[in-house]
Amino acid sequence: MQTSPHTSPGRALPSLLTAMLMACLLSLTGGSPAQAAPGDVTPKAAAPGQPGDPNIKFVGRWDTTSSSTAYTPYWAGAYYRAGFTGRTVKLKQRGTIDLWARIDNGPVKFYDDVKGTVNLTPTALSPGNHTLQVNYQVVAGSYRGDAVFQGLVLDSGATTFAPAAPSKLVEFVGDSITVGTTSSQNARTAYGWLIGERLGVEHTQIAQGGACLVAAADGCVGLERQFTKLNPNASTPDWNFSRYRADAVVINLGTNDVGHGVSTTQFQSAYSSLLRKVRAAYPQAWIFALETFRGRFVPQTQAAVKAAVAGGDARVSFVDTTGWLGSGDLTDSVHPNDRGHRVIADRLAPVIAARIGS
Repeated sequence: MQTSPHTSPGRALPSLLTAMLMACLLSLTGGSPAQAAPGDVTPKAAAPGQPGDPNIKFVGRWDTTSSSTAYTPYWAGAYYRAGFTGRTVKLKQRGTIDLWARIDNGPVKFYDDVKGTVNLTPTALSPGNHTLQVNYQVVAGSYRGDAVFQGLVLDSGATTFAPAAPSKLVEFVGDSITVGTTSSQNARTAYGWLIGERLGVEHTQIAQGGACLVAAADGCVGLERQFTKLNPNASTPDWNFSRYRADAVVINLGTNDVGHGVSTTQFQSAYSSLLRKVRAAYPQAWIFALETFRGRFVPQTQAAVKAAVAGGDARVSFVDTTGWLGSGDLTDSVHPNDRGHRVIADRLAPVIAARIGS
């Protein structure tokens, strides 16, 4: 037997047998040798600490698609959490913003009107693993300044890791009361944030200062319409509800509708519509419809809940808040102060926990 001058006799036979076996296999399956399609390249993972890093968890409604280098939060109370190694961490901010940051279980620190590279560790940490949580300051639902995350600056050789995260989430839908307007730290000292921290769950505040339930011709933002949106002040795009799942949704709306000419018939119809939208977004969530603290549109809220239950939705209930707040719990006739928000949390947290098991 003759062989190629570049092929040894011991290698020719196995190569020939391999080729024959492959040919037989392809003829039996009707297949062809697998080839990578042009442009079929696995996307490069984001560098540790940068937007797109899977170890950074963004909670709330964040725009993570418009830019690969800058993530923008919408609605009140959005935050992010990350684990990191090393002894220092800095935050890259595009423009001036007020923010709160907490490292490990240390105190929450306020950073006033900061921009550029913000040093969160002027005193170096001990070596090892650490966690960071950041949220931006909101005023009546709108972020003051440029609430845009552009990444973290870590030590040379340091990296990120996924921090421990709660398995459940509670969403709070409302107006300036749910935003935490007039409380000392706005969203952070509002009842929704307090309840989330107390129950050990993730929490979102889908709230806008001055918002109504029903969109008004004079410009009042209607959450019956905007609940499904990424941005409370834009009609598009819709929010992608697959991004997170709420185990409970608390609705506190109706305080502002009185001043915008909303009729009782309009209000009840819109509340029923919102209940349907919440249910479509979160099929298994328990929905709590709060009586407004000023007692507005109470019969209509109750009627919408009763209609939902009669229609087969057994996971929605009305929460009577009569007598929860006294004059000492308010900064004005409408907005709770820090004590008032704690009072609400004391009353409402057990109600939610009883339904979601926290």
